[in-house]
Amino acid sequence: MAVFVSIFLVITTTLLVVRIVYVISQSSKPKHNTSQKHLSTLVVLGSGGHTAEMINLLSVMPKDWYAPRYYIAAATDNMSLQKARVFEDILDDKGADGTQFMQIYRSREVGQSYITSVGTTLLALGHALWLMVKIRPHVILCNGPGTCIPICAIAFIFKVLGIRWSYIFYVESIARVKRLSLSGLLLYKLHMADQLFVQWPQLQKQYPRARYVGRLM
Repeated sequence: MAVFVSIFLVITTTLLVVRIVYVISQSSKPKHNTSQKHLSTLVVLGSGGHTAEMINLLSVMPKDWYAPRYYIAAATDNMSLQKARVFEDILDDKGADGTQFMQIYRSREVGQSYITSVGTTLLALGHALWLMVKIRPHVILCNGPGTCIPICAIAFIFKVLGIRWSYIFYVESIARVKRLSLSGLLLYKLHMADQLFVQWPQLQKQYPRARYVGRLM
């Protein structure tokens, strides 16, 4: 019996590793489905300048294509959602009809100890799982806040399990000139982002898998 269990574990582990390698290999080659008129888009907002940069980025994107849009911010961040609502109110396109605004628990608050953050991280992952099951977005757009990590982690797990392929596009903040933010570094090192964009050429040289696209914001 023990032999069969061992064989089963080896086969399962091997298949899982192969699947992860496949997902990572495909992450840098997103497939374009021209038959889809709308791509549901989950936009992760963050406090400070992150939301302002995201709004600037969204303002130059085709709104009718990336719709409906689902804005997510940390549970303690009401200002970012207010800015998103103002942005959506001034849009004059039908794609904004299904727009929703949501909040998610933070993995770790500023100044919170690492020991207590274990519980809040698990809570954030559970909340992210519920949101991903509910929204099932085609595209996840983020630009730096730590709030995006649980969402991107669940999206990557969904890819591996074949539940849903959500394209993760990470745009590093323009304030990051020499080093990636912690969120960007995690997504880069763990190969979770389908495309990771930077806005400074020297940053792309340090992280060659990132794509330099000039100043977007």
